[in-house]
Amino acid sequence: MDFKEIFLHYFGIFIYIAMALSAMAGLACIAILNRNVKRKSMGSRANSEAFLEEVGTYLEDKDFEAVMELCDSPPYWNKAVPQLIMVAIERRNLGVTKVRRLLSERFEREILAELEYTTSWVTTIVKTAPMLGLLGTVTGMISAFAKIAAMQETGTDPSQLANDISFALLTTAYGLAIAIPLVVLGNKINVQIGKLQDSVQDDLGSFLNDFERAIRS
Repeated sequence: MDFKEIFLHYFGIFIYIAMALSAMAGLACIAILNRNVKRKSMGSRANSEAFLEEVGTYLEDKDFEAVMELCDSPPYWNKAVPQLIMVAIERRNLGVTKVRRLLSERFEREILAELEYTTSWVTTIVKTAPMLGLLGTVTGMISAFAKIAAMQETGTDPSQLANDISFALLTTAYGLAIAIPLVVLGNKINVQIGKLQDSVQDDLGSFLNDFERAIRS
């Protein structure tokens, strides 16, 4: 084999490796997102209501320390709403308006931003995988046409052309096979993130109503 054939051969191996790594990275990002969304959410509406009812009872008595202890207990260490409520209690001297703004900023910067960062990697992989497939297609066709051009001199076996064309088509198929499931799973995660955002906003709205009555009474 000449240098061009050797280069195309190993470049084809590189494309397969890159596509395999892309698939694994995409699935890893989806798994991380799914885990983080579940960790940040309260699990169910019933759990949220029970938690907020207990917080509301403590706020009626102006027992801010009890609220802090509840939010800092093991079941709520990784939950978004309890952690944000702790911020509100710690900064209650700022007033309701500033606390409301602070909670919104904290939620967007410390929770949503982390989820969106990982989501952006999924989007990048979804766009990259078909491009790697296209690169494999071009590589395979270049190799096939190079053999056709040299066929009279070298007497190339037609089966070798079939291998190059097969490589070209397979890489395209593999690229789509990676991208399509990631699009579906990524959209599912985006729906979950949207539900988390709506749930946190509703729960914080309920908390802030009780919080405002507690610090103004």
